[in-house]
Amino acid sequence: MIQNSIATFKCEVVQRKLQLVGQCATGNFPKSFPEVSMNVQQEFENRKDEVRQVVNPDVIYSPYLANSLVATYFACVEVKGYGDIPKGMMALDIPMTTYAKVSCSNKTIDKGYERIFSWMKENGHRQESLEKALPIEIFYFEENAEEEIVELCIPIVD
Repeated sequence: MIQNSIATFKCEVVQRKLQLVGQCATGNFPKSFPEVSMNVQQEFENRKDEVRQVVNPDVIYSPYLANSLVATYFACVEVKGYGDIPKGMMALDIPMTTYAKVSCSNKTIDKGYERIFSWMKENGHRQESLEKALPIEIFYFEENAEEEIVELCIPIVD
C-alpha cells in the first residue's frame, strides 16, 4: 500500500554509503529504455538468491550511467560484505555520497524526476559529476502490489 506521503513527492538531502552486488545491462538511450531496465531487474530477481550477506532482499538498488547515446542500468541488492560474487554479477562499492532524494512510486517515476530536478534548482543544488557518483533508483518491492514505493537519489555537490 502506497503511503500518502509518496503522493506529495517529498524531497530531502540524504547521505548514503552502499555495498551492492548485482547485474547490469547496457542499451541505446533513450530508445531501448525502459525495456532494458525492466529486463535486467527481472533477470536479477531470478538470481538474487545467489547473493550472500544480503541486507534486505525486497529492496532493489538500481544505479545507472546515461548520456544521449547509451545507458547502463544495474539491478542490485545491498550486502553487509563482499564474499564470493556470483558468476555474471559484480560488486559496486559506492562511497559516502550526498543525494537529493524524492519518494514516489513505480507508476509516478517520471513525475518524481520532474519534482527532484525542480526542487534541486529551487534549492541551489547542483548534480555531482558522474565521474564521482551515480544516480540511484531504489525499489521497495511488495508481494502482489500493483504500486510500490520508489526513491530517486540524485548525487549532488555539497
